[in-house]
Amino acid sequence: MWKLTIKGLLARKLRLALTALAIVLGVTFVSGTLILTDTLDHTFDNLVGNAYQHVSFQIRGKAPFGNNNTAAAANGTSRKPIPESIATTVSRVPGVAYVDGSVGGYAQFVAPDGDAIGGAASALGFSFDPNRQLSAVRLVSGRGPTTADDVVMDRATATKYHFKIGERVRVVSGQPPKTYTISGLVTFGADNNLAGATLAGFSPPTAQALFKTRGYYDTINVLAAPGTDNVRLQQAIARVLPPGVQVVSGQTVANELSSAVSDALSFLSTALLVFAAISLFVGGFTIFNTFSITVGQRTRELALLRVVGASRRQVFRSVLTEAALLGIGASIIGLGLGVLAALGLKALLSAFGITLPSAPLVFEARTVVVALGVGVGVTVISAIAPARRAVRIPPVAALVDQREGDDDSLVRRATAGSIVAVAGVALLVAGLAAPAILIVGLGAVAVFIGAGMLAPIVARPLAGALGRPLAALLGTPGRLGRENSMRSPRRTAQTAAALMVGLALVSTIAVLGASLSSSATSNIDSALNADYIITGPGSGFSTSVAPAVSRVAGVKTVTTVYRGQFELRGSLSSLAAVTPSNLAQTVHLDITAGRGPAALAAGELLIDTTTASSKHLSVGSVVPVTFAQTGSSRIRIGGIFKANSLIGNYVAGSGFFLSHFHDPLPIAVLISTQPGALDVRSAVTTYLNAYPNVGVKTRAQFEQSQQNAVHTELGLIYVLLALAIAVALIGIVNTLMLSVFERTHELGLLRAVGMKRRQIKAMIRSEAVIIALFGAVIGLIIGTAMGVAFAASLKNQGITQISIPFSSLVGFLILAALLGLAAASWPARRAAKLNVLAAIAAD
Repeated sequence: MWKLTIKGLLARKLRLALTALAIVLGVTFVSGTLILTDTLDHTFDNLVGNAYQHVSFQIRGKAPFGNNNTAAAANGTSRKPIPESIATTVSRVPGVAYVDGSVGGYAQFVAPDGDAIGGAASALGFSFDPNRQLSAVRLVSGRGPTTADDVVMDRATATKYHFKIGERVRVVSGQPPKTYTISGLVTFGADNNLAGATLAGFSPPTAQALFKTRGYYDTINVLAAPGTDNVRLQQAIARVLPPGVQVVSGQTVANELSSAVSDALSFLSTALLVFAAISLFVGGFTIFNTFSITVGQRTRELALLRVVGASRRQVFRSVLTEAALLGIGASIIGLGLGVLAALGLKALLSAFGITLPSAPLVFEARTVVVALGVGVGVTVISAIAPARRAVRIPPVAALVDQREGDDDSLVRRATAGSIVAVAGVALLVAGLAAPAILIVGLGAVAVFIGAGMLAPIVARPLAGALGRPLAALLGTPGRLGRENSMRSPRRTAQTAAALMVGLALVSTIAVLGASLSSSATSNIDSALNADYIITGPGSGFSTSVAPAVSRVAGVKTVTTVYRGQFELRGSLSSLAAVTPSNLAQTVHLDITAGRGPAALAAGELLIDTTTASSKHLSVGSVVPVTFAQTGSSRIRIGGIFKANSLIGNYVAGSGFFLSHFHDPLPIAVLISTQPGALDVRSAVTTYLNAYPNVGVKTRAQFEQSQQNAVHTELGLIYVLLALAIAVALIGIVNTLMLSVFERTHELGLLRAVGMKRRQIKAMIRSEAVIIALFGAVIGLIIGTAMGVAFAASLKNQGITQISIPFSSLVGFLILAALLGLAAASWPARRAAKLNVLAAIAAD
């Protein structure tokens, strides 16, 4: 049986290649994702290790909100600065060789053409420490910053933008823009920058002034003297520290930062693996369909094996062994291509604005195990049902020309499919209500499997309806293509199932994207009254923008918007803050209870109706809150407003906010203008030329920018889903090629009675188009329903309007027809090239 399995596998090389290709693509995506994420983990671990390899201890404020450093970093919170006098005290502790107090913040270089360099999140400013034992930043040319006008720049930025030592460069930060002299160039360890981030180093006093931390440090690094007992030294340092300040080992800091980076990268890894799983799931449909067809075509061969003594178990094992060997070969190829996939994924993410550090690829043993396990597992599981069908072939089938048809009971199929589909819908509803992503995923899988089981029931009438226009347009070839698609409903449904899944996911995302886009516009209209909105980096921009803009002729009201983290009743949340003066002219708060701007001016908190209901709060309630900088406090609920995702769940006045946050940066400035004022935007834009990291938009332009952000994210998702569509098309090609082989005799007879080559091609192509349209129609129906359900479940997360993009859905339908036409090109050419006499003689 082993020899027969190998010979049977090699005897069908074309089928083998097409079936393997579906699994190759999925495994390539899986292995590429694992290689990329392992590379990033390794890269950042090395960077963190270089930064803290010589640090004996670090002194810092205790973690905010009682969380560890990993949680604080993940939530974007910061520790309370510590007095710089602690550095002097610690330096006197016996065993301490050197201490360095450091501060850091946002500092972005401006290119010679006036554009900001890089993104705000990757523009790092810091106090430069010349001690190479404690600092990972190495001075490679020039000198360190010694005056208030000096800055050191990372060598990568200097090389890319042709900056030289001694030249002047403008730097934007939380303060008004200032021009500095480049005194030297630095690297981060052996790298020219920090994982793609720009580095701007200042003298400690300059950095403290720039980041408004005079008299304070963010952290203090300690170098122990050689031969010192580190455990005793740490205890000695801890004894001289005031309450709220802690000392930890450098290894502890490195481990915390590595964990924080891993947590951040896990989202990227999970997202990419989800798309890889989708491709494998779609590939499973293709493999199942291929083995189902080939088992039917090998009826006589398998029955002869039974006649000569092969048992049911041996036949079953033979089919699964064939699948396992196919899975192993395809997985090995996919594993090799995973290296190219990792590079491609990195380039793709970079094209969509996600910059990743450059580093040699890391190929872990885990990648091999996972890739082989997934590839072989999906292939074997997909072949189990066809293998079971093979063992049911009676030996008498060897004596007659018996081919398996659509002999499954429609009642049994309808019952089983309905049960699976209903279970899937129930899981989806439960997962969306929880919410629980895993349950949602299981529900979606069940829905697709149930739809695949039910599809053959409607395949004949729906394929007939979809093929009618082709029959009228193409004549006899169109009618024959239509009849071919109707002749075997199960095969038509199974072939279209993969495309159904792909287009269902695409249409789900389209409905979600359209709903999110329309909701964003609606939210902006309902939340803002401002005529202009100034925005910049997500981390904030200079505090000098709002005061200067308020003096521009024609500006009536300026509202500064801040955002930060705080803890309310033990739950970490986002807090927005606005200047309450004349707030109604720029911000629309639909107050349902209590007061609005007056409550904000009085230092009270406003909450939305959803929060009030879920936390059982009302006007007058006094709740405990905790801030990273000032610790615990209490605040009174002054009003309740209608929920709006743009504003957030919690809003405070700027006075209260500034008293609990250390030098926060505004994230937006809202402007209302005097009636009849002209050229206000031009005047504001002229002023903002000094701030290349911020811009002013009208409300309509701001709405458009929000929609563009949604479309960019959708574009990335569509590109990743394209792999699933490609796998589905391989399934159509595979089925058509097998169909051509199966109908060789029939095709020969058609040629013999006068059908031309181009008519044969038209027949095959029309069949492919009908199959593609069949899968597309069912997929679009399922995807639209799922998209509406997802959008409805995200009402509290900002999707307030459900929008169905009918034009996009029609476009997907047309695209499916064109893809089906393309998929039929090769099978159609092979069918047209068949030798007439040889085809007639085939049986």
